[in-house]
Amino acid sequence: MTLLDALSAVVGEAFAAEGLDAAFGAVRPSDRPDLAQFQCNGALAAAKQQKTNPRAIGEAVAKRLAALDLFADVGLAGPGFLNLTVTDAALSDRLRALAGQADVGAWRSASPESVVMDYGGPNVAKPLHVGHLRSAIIGEALKRLFRAAGDAVVADVHLGDWGLQMGQLISELELRRPDLPYFASPPAGPFPDEPPVTLSELEELYPAASAACKADPDRADRARKATKALQDGHAGYRALWRGFVDLSVASMRANYDDLGVSFDLWKGESDADPLIADLLEDLQTKGLLEVSDGAQIVRVARDGDKKDVPPAMIVNSEGAVGYHATDVATIVDRSRTIAPDRMLYVVDNRQALHFEQVFRVAAAAGYCAEDRLEHLGFGTMQGTDGKPFKTREGGVLKLRDLIDLVTARADERLAQNGLAADLDADARAATARAVGVAALKFADLSNQRTTDYVFDLDRFLAFEGKTGPYLLYAGVRVRSVLRKADARGATHDVADLSVATPAERDLALVLLAYPEAMRQAHAKRAPHHLCDHAYTLAQAFSKFYAADRIVDEADEPRRRARLALTQTAGRQLDHCLDLLGIARPERM
Repeated sequence: MTLLDALSAVVGEAFAAEGLDAAFGAVRPSDRPDLAQFQCNGALAAAKQQKTNPRAIGEAVAKRLAALDLFADVGLAGPGFLNLTVTDAALSDRLRALAGQADVGAWRSASPESVVMDYGGPNVAKPLHVGHLRSAIIGEALKRLFRAAGDAVVADVHLGDWGLQMGQLISELELRRPDLPYFASPPAGPFPDEPPVTLSELEELYPAASAACKADPDRADRARKATKALQDGHAGYRALWRGFVDLSVASMRANYDDLGVSFDLWKGESDADPLIADLLEDLQTKGLLEVSDGAQIVRVARDGDKKDVPPAMIVNSEGAVGYHATDVATIVDRSRTIAPDRMLYVVDNRQALHFEQVFRVAAAAGYCAEDRLEHLGFGTMQGTDGKPFKTREGGVLKLRDLIDLVTARADERLAQNGLAADLDADARAATARAVGVAALKFADLSNQRTTDYVFDLDRFLAFEGKTGPYLLYAGVRVRSVLRKADARGATHDVADLSVATPAERDLALVLLAYPEAMRQAHAKRAPHHLCDHAYTLAQAFSKFYAADRIVDEADEPRRRARLALTQTAGRQLDHCLDLLGIARPERM
């Protein structure tokens, strides 16, 4: 039970003792922390329901609360606002309980679920770039958060490996190198174990193929036919496709590893292919599939829609299946093999219509209830011009180049701040990488998921303000204090925890707010609540560090209490950063 839950229960009992609904006792952090730690506004709502004076209700409830040992002060303001301050003893008791937990007070769901989390979504043959960043970072943070809350999460990268781009690639290579065995007629194996192109050649091949198809209708038709042949089982095309996938996935894994992002499943659209025939038959049997201009569609528009919702394209006029079909089939596959309670899709806001169509098809066919399918859309990372972020040359920045860029800039910033100077070359390089990636991740996650944000590397890498480096430095400072204490033989224990000064009290209140931050982040699928908590915690520790002596405190009980408080703050900050997928350096 969180501190807010516990206080709400106590205040709710006081309302109930006055013959009122206990729900009026809901407590939240005070809007005026200079006056009180917490507040309850229930007297106003209760008075409205009872058609009576809110201050009279507030006075009656306040009288009951003032008689309890829990509160150091119970005040009444305005027409009936209750201002509540908890005793140091009560705070200390809860703080000791929190510090005694391995997860330092992390929130656990009362009704955990099994969840498939779909994030990443890279396309084969395309290098990972900044457009893939948000899905990876947000998805990884949500996966970690849900697991910490008790949910059983299966993370799936869901590769784009089966659509028109594969036909474009295959037809482009066939035009360039028709002598390759993959293109023999009839195709005959065995085919080479190694793909006929390198990764760099593959990455050049796709944009060239895409541009050619846009410029030439005949070329586009050739690509569509190649896509259909691939999906129909053309042996040469399948072997070539497999090589493309293997090349791309090896590169993707290395990039995701550098970001601290991982997946349980490396499935793609192709894994849904074996289910397509049965899917089409089932949709036909259920009267959902119809022919329109040579294509097979499912109409998903509903009475009451406030916008146009076009039909879902299941099979195009060339006979090839599209993204709607493979995504519906993937839902079927996940329902059969994993049977999750919920499926979450961390994908760009611009795909909202697509997922609405897919979810409606799945619900109409009885594959999964629509309220168990969630599209967690996110905004774009923009340049200072307000447009999607590009390089100075106007191109899309590769993820590998972005990671190298932030690492180099982080190393420069460490030097400017006189940090990491005593580390050897390898340790300094690792620290620069940790700081750079932390800056990148925190800048992304600290924004509300659904909003766009501006890429500003100088601001992201600042060691002051709400940034990843600031949080890492706070953690380094905690470990420095504890090392000094160890060097002096100063000991402490969880049992020593207590609060007595304003700075100690404020830090304790932040620590006790952690489960509420986790609960909000989980309920709203919004990691920025964790970022807000981490930043507030780092600020509170900094103020405590500046206000109260710690290692050299002369009074031993207070020194032990402050060392225990320092360690607890560091442990919780580390836990919170780990949920965000941010690795911390030991020293700077």
